[in-house]
Amino acid sequence: MVKEITYYDEELKKVYRELALKYHPDKNPNGEEKFKQISQAYEVLSDAKKGELYDKEEQVIKEGGAGGGFGSPLDIFDTFFGEGGRMQREWRGKNVVHQLSVTLEDLYNSATRKLALQKNVICDKREGRGGKKGAVECCPNCRGTGMVQQIQSVCMECQGHGEHVSPKDKCKRCSGRQIVEEKKILEVHIDKGMKDGQKITFHKDLFMCMDIQLVEALCGFQKLISTLDSRTIVITSHPGQIVKHGDIKCVPNEGMPIYHRPYEKGRLIIEFKVNFPENGFLSPDKLSLLEKLLPERKEVEETDEVDQIKLVDFDPNQERWCHYNGEACEDNGHHPRGGVHCQTS
Repeated sequence: MVKEITYYDEELKKVYRELALKYHPDKNPNGEEKFKQISQAYEVLSDAKKGELYDKEEQVIKEGGAGGGFGSPLDIFDTFFGEGGRMQREWRGKNVVHQLSVTLEDLYNSATRKLALQKNVICDKREGRGGKKGAVECCPNCRGTGMVQQIQSVCMECQGHGEHVSPKDKCKRCSGRQIVEEKKILEVHIDKGMKDGQKITFHKDLFMCMDIQLVEALCGFQKLISTLDSRTIVITSHPGQIVKHGDIKCVPNEGMPIYHRPYEKGRLIIEFKVNFPENGFLSPDKLSLLEKLLPERKEVEETDEVDQIKLVDFDPNQERWCHYNGEACEDNGHHPRGGVHCQTS
């Protein structure tokens, strides 16, 4: 049953801590009884099912004409709030978490998505009773507790409600369950710079790889980049600024927007991949000319103790094939790997 006001978990914890400190027996010798009442009330308020049971008890007390004293620990808790006025309370179910797929552009620019879900609401045909007025009885199987056996399990007779309605008196809309499913459309607002969950952990930087040619790495370049908010920016590397393969550079303030500060952004971090030309792209004459333009290479002195070895392209598939066939490939010859030769006498 929803009251006129709402409890928020953080507010409840905060006020409980204040009252518990005020009336704790170690600090207040006369506050032991009040401390017990506060603890009991907090236990009720922090548990939706217990809260619903106490709501039902309060309604029975009112209909029966009972009065005086505290109707339930809820009244006790409200009394202790006295000076600040009566607190607001609402029994809420657990939060439902839905996974929503969004693009990097959504997180960069912000967006709104519609999410359809089913939720349980109080059946309004019989005011949430589940049957005709006066036909709702205490469940004979669990005696109103909603649980059976010492090991707690849901009572199958009343489905955990603690109440029973004769089949002929059941509400036709909710079949005595007191709740019905209702479709609800939620608008989900994706703010700029939100993280995933507030969970895709991008922090504030964006990363990209950029391919450049050897001439650009040596002589400079200009490159256009399309941003996630459909702008185009140009980056420049000036002649003489050598960009090596694997170099990482950044563009300030072009990364992800910072959450709740959309006009501040992180860095756009760029890793450069230098594409080298293919074999034989220059004639011997032009290659000789290029060598004169580049820094001198170090010559190696060859002696009789130095072996001449041919450098070949590495092929990982050849190694894998040899191992698969149980052989080691050496000098283009195939010999049994680790085998023992047959011997005859």
